[in-house]
Amino acid sequence: MSEELPQTDVVADTSAPKHPAWLPYAIDYGPLLAFFLTFQLTKDDGPFGTTSGVVTATFVFIVTILIALAVSQWKLKKISPMLWLSAIFIIGFGGITIWLNDERFIVMKPTLIYGLFAAMLLGGWLAGKPLLKFLLQAAYDGLSDAGWMKLSRNWGIFFAILGVANHGMYEMIYRWNALTVENWITIKTFGVTAISFLFAMSQLPLMMRHGIDLGLEKEG
Repeated sequence: MSEELPQTDVVADTSAPKHPAWLPYAIDYGPLLAFFLTFQLTKDDGPFGTTSGVVTATFVFIVTILIALAVSQWKLKKISPMLWLSAIFIIGFGGITIWLNDERFIVMKPTLIYGLFAAMLLGGWLAGKPLLKFLLQAAYDGLSDAGWMKLSRNWGIFFAILGVANHGMYEMIYRWNALTVENWITIKTFGVTAISFLFAMSQLPLMMRHGIDLGLEKEG
C-alpha cells in the first residue's frame, strides 16, 4: 500500500500500484468465501439446520458485499457495473431468503445473475458492442475492439452455460433430491470459482492475438 512506503519511493515510482495486487480478487471472492465459511460454522444436523445455516450465511453475505462495495470505492476508486449488479442481486434475493427463511432464493440467484450477464454480453455482441469492457470498467492495455468483441462473446457463452448448470443443480436439489444445498454451496464456492479462473486463463491467447500487452517485452 502506498501509505506504507517512504515518500521518496512514492515520488520516484509513480507507476507503482496504489493497492495490493490481491485486493481485486478479495473484493470479488471474499463475500462468497465468507458465505461458505459462515454456513459451515452455523449449520447443524437438526431438521432445519441447513436452512438456518444458509439464512445466517446469507446475512453475512449481504454485509460482506456491502463492505466489498465500500472497499472497492475507497481503494480502487471505482465500483464496476458487474460488482454493482451482483450486489443488487445478492441483497435482493438474500433479503428474501432471510425474510421468508427459505434457502431456495439464494440457490436460484446465480441462475438469474449468469443469465443477465449472458444476455447483456451476447446481446451486445450481436449489436456490435463489446459490453464486457463496460461491465468490467477495465481497458486491457492494447486490446483491440475486435478482441473485446470476441471476449464478450466467449464470456457471454460461458455465463450462459453457468446459468444452465446452476438451474440444473436447483432442479436436482428441489425436484429430484439428487443434490443437497450443502453440495451446491461447495460447488459454487470452489468448483465455479476454479472453472471461472481456468476459463479466464484460456482467453489469454485470444487476448494476446488481439494486441493485449502483458508486459513481457518490458521484463525482457
